[in-house]
Amino acid sequence: MVKIGIVTGSTRDARVNLQVAEWVKSIADQRTDAEFELVDIKDYNLPKFNEPVPAIMSQDYQTPEAKVWSETISELDGFVFVTAEYNKGVTSGLKDAIDYLYPEWNNKAAGIVSYGSTLGVTAANNLRLILTVPKVATVGTQPALSLFTDFEEMRTFKPAPFHQETVQTMLNEVVDWSTALKTIRK
Repeated sequence: MVKIGIVTGSTRDARVNLQVAEWVKSIADQRTDAEFELVDIKDYNLPKFNEPVPAIMSQDYQTPEAKVWSETISELDGFVFVTAEYNKGVTSGLKDAIDYLYPEWNNKAAGIVSYGSTLGVTAANNLRLILTVPKVATVGTQPALSLFTDFEEMRTFKPAPFHQETVQTMLNEVVDWSTALKTIRK
């Protein structure tokens, strides 16, 4: 059985991101074909990425926080990233969390759930491009949520019921791809 991390994409105190991630996990927990874990990047207290060399070149330099982050990501077979859209991109917290690691991400699958004033589509596309470098294969189905219709006053998450089917389809793909990619990791 594969283990999938549902990764939050924001570290802001006033974030709604955790509400969305918990909703995705509540849908995922109804499944029996994989194990799902909420991975809140805020819990890792990663400092702003400012390492002397990129993670692709060395892991000997990692901060203590990054070592714990590395252990968590290493244990996972796939991911669902929940990303907000800030200025048409992903948050700096999510980008830093990805940049701290390299081999831990390799040959794993990911789905993306996005939200924003324009459904977070540009941030999701940005995240797909970012994930190509550490060799994360992203699935095609992408639940996209509106700050105007899926949130009350942009603070309280109240998703339209039809989103659940899209989340299930994305989870099917993430589980299938994660299972397949697990066979090629050494």
